[in-house]
Amino acid sequence: MAPLDPVLFAPVRRPPSRGLAIAMTILTGLWIAGVLVVLHAVGWFVGEVFTELEIPVPGWLAPAVAWAPAAVAVVPAILLATLSRIQFARTVGRVWLEAVVVGAVLGTVRVIPVTYRETYLLVLALAALAIALPRARKETERDEWLSIACGLIVLAPWLLLGALGGLVETVLAAAACLAIGWLSGRRLAPLRTVGEGLRNRWGRMAVTGLVLGVGLAGVATGIGQNGIDVLELLVLPAVGFVAGGLARPSLTALVAIAAFGPLGFVDPLETTLLLGTEDVAYWALAAAAAALGLALLTGAGIPAFRPRRRWVAAVVAVVVTVGAAVVYAGPGQPGLFGERVFVVMKQQADLSGLDGIAGRDERLRQTYKRLVDTADASQAGIRKALKARGLHFQPYYLINGLEVDGGQVVRSWLAGRDDVDRVLLNPQLRPLPRAASLMRGRAKAPTSPQWNLTSIQADQVWIQLGVTGEGITVGGSDSGVDGTHPELRGNFRGGRDSWLDPFGPETSPVDYNGHGTHTLASAVGAKVGVAPGAKWIGCVNLPRNIGSPAAYLTCMQFMLAPYPRGGDPLHNGDPTRAPEVLTNSWGCPELEGCDRNALRQAVAALSAAGIYFVVAAGNSGPDCGTVEDAPATYPEPLTVGAVDQRGRLTDFSSRGPAPGGLAKPDVVAPGARVLSALPGDGYGYLDGTSMATPHVAGVVALMYSANPKLIGNIQRTSEILRRTATPISMPNACGGLPDTVGAGEVNALAAVRAAEEAG
Repeated sequence: MAPLDPVLFAPVRRPPSRGLAIAMTILTGLWIAGVLVVLHAVGWFVGEVFTELEIPVPGWLAPAVAWAPAAVAVVPAILLATLSRIQFARTVGRVWLEAVVVGAVLGTVRVIPVTYRETYLLVLALAALAIALPRARKETERDEWLSIACGLIVLAPWLLLGALGGLVETVLAAAACLAIGWLSGRRLAPLRTVGEGLRNRWGRMAVTGLVLGVGLAGVATGIGQNGIDVLELLVLPAVGFVAGGLARPSLTALVAIAAFGPLGFVDPLETTLLLGTEDVAYWALAAAAAALGLALLTGAGIPAFRPRRRWVAAVVAVVVTVGAAVVYAGPGQPGLFGERVFVVMKQQADLSGLDGIAGRDERLRQTYKRLVDTADASQAGIRKALKARGLHFQPYYLINGLEVDGGQVVRSWLAGRDDVDRVLLNPQLRPLPRAASLMRGRAKAPTSPQWNLTSIQADQVWIQLGVTGEGITVGGSDSGVDGTHPELRGNFRGGRDSWLDPFGPETSPVDYNGHGTHTLASAVGAKVGVAPGAKWIGCVNLPRNIGSPAAYLTCMQFMLAPYPRGGDPLHNGDPTRAPEVLTNSWGCPELEGCDRNALRQAVAALSAAGIYFVVAAGNSGPDCGTVEDAPATYPEPLTVGAVDQRGRLTDFSSRGPAPGGLAKPDVVAPGARVLSALPGDGYGYLDGTSMATPHVAGVVALMYSANPKLIGNIQRTSEILRRTATPISMPNACGGLPDTVGAGEVNALAAVRAAEEAG
């Protein structure tokens, strides 16, 4: 091996052991990189725990994740920079120390909430520029074209697997990456020449790549929110080896292009594991791993390819750029998928007196008309303003409001209008390369009623009273429905207005997950349902496990006034086709854009129209006060908790009281190891208050089938369900009654008998 650079490896006082200095430098670099990756991953996971428990992420977490790993990582760098007698080691240690501190400073910008992403990106760009300016000297590179080409190679996995956000968000992300690239080119400049004393190209690539990679790891810790920093930590250090393979790399171009992958193509709101193990977090990790591999391969191959003429390098850059564009426009997810907001108008429809209208059809028509007239009249001004600014919007009537395309700037403008009450976030998930796999069941089809049906005596209603739910329609809004399943295909209501999928092209019932099929079949399934004689209609509001106010309202409006696919909900709905009962195994937390009253008007309107609304309590137990997500917290719907086969409240079932001291849940039902249908003619066992909720909706269908005069009488129906429920005992009860939860476990036989006796 050729002698090392005589300047960088010159002794400070006396001839030291160069081998020992190099070994200590390598160990220090591995320590820094390892600590940063591990502790930032831990920080992201801690945030996920808070999110999973529906606890607000504390404000101290962002600066702690920025500075705590840095404090641990820089100790050996300080020792290397101050105690080493080799100039090479001292220089490397000093630059590494600077890079880690720079990353921590940039990471502090994460105190800006993730919901203010545009502000975060702008401040990140300005902070990076401010740090870079004190060393604002021009890079003296010769391989800028190859640097661009190599950067695009590293970016390719994101072009294939990721998706961009909105226009403003994308532009600001690009600006932030350019600023960070510029910062890296200046702050890490001393490391670009550490391997020049080595004649072997690959040896020079390895040495330079190592020291640059550690420096880039320090910078990467400051880029992105909610796990984006972890993705950057997987990508940018490997880019150091690409730079090491180039004779005179342009770190600005390399880092800017590579950093744009995670920052531009991943929404930090979607890195949560709540979306599932096959959603954004999975594909982002796959893209990061592929980018890392491509960076290492490119770094290893570059030393063998050194064009002496700039035009050759320029041609290579053009070819790679065209290839990247083909990847993005072809198998990638081309286009912009920006933010949306939901605007709640100050004026809301007057619902008084609707419950006194005689005749169900007329009551439904009058409710629909009053809601639509209020929306059309009060939204005229804001619709005109939105059209003038070229902003796409969708008006709603169940809550007088609009879904509007736009980010933080649009949000601020709308919030300042006199006719607007408030503006809610309305998450729009970016598309995936491939949909997540469906839940599949391996259990056999039941040959007799399962424990959950016998526990509430639903089978006795069929046998003793001959009531199975005939003449009643149950509406289900969830991940969809497998309409071809033997449990459900025979009692689909049919027609052009019995199925709505706002997210896909399917005109027939389809399930994107399996959750919706399982829940609806528990209500009306042929063998596993409480009311097998009832009909059903369906709507998709949760294709990927995170919803939005607009998604939930779209299905709620469809249930009040069903309309054909492609129709206008405000003017093509037919309220006389509304189902009598709704089963809703979902809740809208703050993560999805809902505040405490986000859906209150909508639920009140459905109740005013006489449609019975059953909703899951949630799965945040066993602590008290864990019924906290709309609409389970409202007084109008019947909120359902879960019990197991022994009749005991499950640990996961949320407890009351709800905000405001409201006793919730109202009743409980079987929700542990419940056998029901799953897509593909399968059956499977699932747990959750989601499983308990359709049992109660099925019982209501039986009650209404036994006594149609009870339909629309929301208060009397709830009173019967509570009065006839079987009390259950449990320690440390929540919800208002000592030693019980709500009124106990729903009893189908007693409820239907009471319904038959009701006037």
